[in-house]
Amino acid sequence: MALKEVLRKFLPPAVLDQFRSWKKNQRRRQLRQQALAGKGLTKAELLQQLQQMGIAPGDTVMVHCSMSQLGFVQGGPTTLCEAFLEAIGPKGHLLMPSSPIKTLQLAFARHHQTVDLRTIPSAMGALSETFRAWPGVKRSPHPTEPVLAWGQQAAWLTEGHRGQITPYNANSPYRRMMQLNGKILYAGVTLDNAGTHLHTLEDAVDFPYPVYHPQVFRFQLTDQEGHQETVETKVHNPVWSVQRRCDELIPMFERASVLDRFPLGQAECLLLNAQGMLNTMLEAFHEKRVTMYHPQGQVE
Repeated sequence: MALKEVLRKFLPPAVLDQFRSWKKNQRRRQLRQQALAGKGLTKAELLQQLQQMGIAPGDTVMVHCSMSQLGFVQGGPTTLCEAFLEAIGPKGHLLMPSSPIKTLQLAFARHHQTVDLRTIPSAMGALSETFRAWPGVKRSPHPTEPVLAWGQQAAWLTEGHRGQITPYNANSPYRRMMQLNGKILYAGVTLDNAGTHLHTLEDAVDFPYPVYHPQVFRFQLTDQEGHQETVETKVHNPVWSVQRRCDELIPMFERASVLDRFPLGQAECLLLNAQGMLNTMLEAFHEKRVTMYHPQGQVE
């Protein structure tokens, strides 16, 4: 069992929060030292590393990123956005999650009856929040799992999210990007803390566990263009959320040759083929009932 899993399982929540706060403060000090020493990553260095991963003009890429894990970046998230856009070129598509939820979907749904996508910040990190205000970026009209998209088909990628009762179905950006041979980049994060695409399996099959809370929540949603409407959506059931073991699926994706590892700055990155990821999950689910809740499968 990995150290982070041991800590999460055995430490009281208050102690775990203190440990996480200590780690964040340590990382901030390291980044300040790198900045003072003039050791920041440049756009040229980032672009070169993205190209070495195989990210190329015309690619469709969804990015999950912890900026602090990359090391100090000269110009911050703006520089990284520019590097991504230069790597994919004018015919590519760049996507990022922009959920406004910092903790649990259920807690958010119970305390937010209105969501204005024009103003509510992304809780998915500094890169996502910077990208949210980028010229030409569309934000999908979903109250809990909106996705940002830039590129010639950004409107098509995002518009299917409107009115969807579950966030990860065939109309969602998570699935539509697969039609463009999309890639998913986890930069300084892993499936445990950014495995949103794993949920596409839950919406693609008759899933055997109640991973959605039984209550359907209603929101007054204002979309990016200012249009207001009443929408309904399901949210994750926290009883099942704590049972996820997402990183234990990584070896399966590596065996299926849909996951590769690359560096970006000081961070290790996982780069996955989105359609290959879903196909691998579907095959493993139908053969052995493999899910993020039972990574080794279940015997019927």
